Amino acid sequence: MQNFKKVFLTAAVTLAFSAGAMAETLKMGIEAAYPPFNNKDASGQVVGFDKEIGDALCAKMKAECSVVTSDWDGIIPALNAKKFDFLISSLSITEERKAAVDFTDPYYSNKLQFIAPKNVDFKTDKDSLKGKTIGTQRATLAGTWLEDTYGDDIKVSLYDTQENAYLDLTSGRVDAILADKYANYDWLKTDAGKNYEFKGDPVVESDKIGIAVRKGDNELRNKLNAALKEIVADGTYKKINDKYFPFSIY
Repeated sequence: MQNFKKVFLTAAVTLAFSAGAMAETLKMGIEAAYPPFNNKDASGQVVGFDKEIGDALCAKMKAECSVVTSDWDGIIPALNAKKFDFLISSLSITEERKAAVDFTDPYYSNKLQFIAPKNVDFKTDKDSLKGKTIGTQRATLAGTWLEDTYGDDIKVSLYDTQENAYLDLTSGRVDAILADKYANYDWLKTDAGKNYEFKGDPVVESDKIGIAVRKGDNELRNKLNAALKEIVADGTYKKINDKYFPFSIY
């Protein structure tokens, strides 16, 4: 009986250890205020393209993942403070950000484009924009591009969330918004956005979006890259893409 108990206990410990080893636990950081890529549903659950891609990557890595939300302004510091393990929140890969974090391969490509009222003849060249007030989200590629390109010729209104930028557009406090084309595309389909449209051509054609990890976390970055290749190859990525867009954003 004593030997049986010993064998049983050893087997149980081994099984528990194996199960723990198989199920890596990770936390993914998401802003949850940038539909359709990330936001909260009526019950408060985080949803969106970023969340579904993150879940698919975790499944491939055989990891148990939970979501930690963070305000956009502090989302990179939160990653580096170890509040979560990787950041999948439509983050543009820029040289400035690469000094603070490491990025995976891009998981989608974006463009920046203006939107303004349909009944306004809104031109996007520098002379036409002079004196205009343009809204955009703070600490984004769009905000940096506006300030670098137009300087003091325009007034840039910065917002903590994209939703607040849209609210000021509909109330007439800004003349136009510059933001990611696919976020604007989603908003233009809403009742609030029905009287607005894209203006001009995209101003940045090669905005690459990546998943951020802490500097030097090559093991997790490599796992995420491998998982990304898998979900693209087996059709999982396309299935998620098609749920949100009638065209490929990869």
